[in-house]
Amino acid sequence: MIELREKAEPRILPPGYRICTRCIMDTSDPEIVFDERGECNHCKQYDYQKQTVQWDPATRKERLERLVDAIRAEGKGHDYDCLIGVSGGVDSTYVAYLVKQLGLRPLAIHMDNGWNSELAVGNIERTLRKLNIDLDTEVLDWEEFRDIQLAFLKASTPDSEIPSDHAITAVLMQRALKYRVKTIVMGSNVSSEGILPRMWSQGIRDWKYIKGLHDKFGTVPMRTFPHFTLTQFMLSRTLHRRQWINILDAVEYDKAEAMKTIERELGWIYYGGKHYESVYTRFFQAYILPRKFGYDKRRAHLSTLVLSGTISREKALEEMELPICPPELLRQDREFVIKKLGINEAEFERIMALPPKTIFDYPAYENAWYLHALRQVYRLPRTLRGLKRG
Repeated sequence: MIELREKAEPRILPPGYRICTRCIMDTSDPEIVFDERGECNHCKQYDYQKQTVQWDPATRKERLERLVDAIRAEGKGHDYDCLIGVSGGVDSTYVAYLVKQLGLRPLAIHMDNGWNSELAVGNIERTLRKLNIDLDTEVLDWEEFRDIQLAFLKASTPDSEIPSDHAITAVLMQRALKYRVKTIVMGSNVSSEGILPRMWSQGIRDWKYIKGLHDKFGTVPMRTFPHFTLTQFMLSRTLHRRQWINILDAVEYDKAEAMKTIERELGWIYYGGKHYESVYTRFFQAYILPRKFGYDKRRAHLSTLVLSGTISREKALEEMELPICPPELLRQDREFVIKKLGINEAEFERIMALPPKTIFDYPAYENAWYLHALRQVYRLPRTLRGLKRG
């Protein structure tokens, strides 16, 4: 579903600009590489994920039945047999619908970081009421979380949404222990999220990175912020035998069809863009990322949809010619975000003018030599060998 908007201002292309001949990823990703046909590494990585992550249609039904039976057996005697995260967005709403269709007994977990849009709240309430799913909400301490977000903005990296993503994972881990649930069902999927350049966002599980940035730039002690270390995350999977299931990779997931289904069955209302159920996410992705770092996440999202066959490459390029967000809404979001963060226009402009940095400029697990070596060995499949940097 594409919102009608006026065309954006023509973009001035930098010297050496290249765009993939298959998807629409381009040299706004500083690490992009191309093969002799002009296809990029993201296309190759998507193909690899499609073959190795998405379930084979020939065995999908039988495997899914076995998975559901195992989850039910594991949850026998408990109030719930799985946890699901809910945000009011497409993927999480469809996951709620799907697990009920499969006959599971989910508990919905929502993390309120203070930035929910009214549409998101309404979507959550309608969805859970119609599906008869219980809800457990974790409300973050606002002054504490506001200070963490400001610390990331002052650190001048493109990772300002990482604290929210990290906290969501931590809350799910905590609730799984509390309710003695072994299975966490997620909405992540290859079909609509298979592409995200590493330099555009990283550090979701990196507590050393999050804590380090806050120690350097924050002022409010982090006493209640939900978090976990890499060791705790690994123990969750091994000692506690907890499994994280990306259920949308186990079914034939078409995002456009999923939207129609949840609109019809649950009264779900579209909010205008990927992850725009959060006011801060909408502003960060529509204003801060493109203006400060030159990253437009629509390009990755649309490229994924092109590769999945959901839309044509031509349609994706047309969408990129439109403004990321309606100008008036963007103006309102700017005023709202600056005020809610407790800063003024001058401070915000000073933050925007800071030189861009990355996770590699700060202490982080990501920068440990052994993790770096493993990433170089395992991050990309063999099919990417021979590509040339654009």
